Amino acid sequence: MFNKPISYKAGQFTESVIREMTRLALEHQAVNLSQGFPDFGAPEVLKKAAADAIFADINQYAITWGAKSFRDALVYKTKKFMGLDIDPEREITVSCGSTEAMIDVLLAVIIQAMRSSYSSLSTKLRA
Repeated sequence: MFNKPISYKAGQFTESVIREMTRLALEHQAVNLSQGFPDFGAPEVLKKAAADAIFADINQYAITWGAKSFRDALVYKTKKFMGLDIDPEREITVSCGSTEAMIDVLLAVIIQAMRSSYSSLSTKLRA
């Protein structure tokens, strides 16, 4: 058994909410809404689209910030319903779930705040 002490930071990580909710749903014989466990078949149109993609060798992950066609669709919808012009290359990131989205936003805000603080501090120190 590996008994090297875990770092303080790693020791603060908690179990994922999905795992916790799955365990609670099983314990209480509840419907598990935290994961995709449908009790029905997928629509035929979805099955066909998936099969068509497989046979067309569309089998690669999208780039990490989201497939271009999807980002373009988000730009179109955002413009149509909100009146906002967004650059699909620089102002949209598609994540693989809410946890990734939250860390993307936090890191973007924190890094920008750190840059601003550092810039202000260095300007003041040079004065």
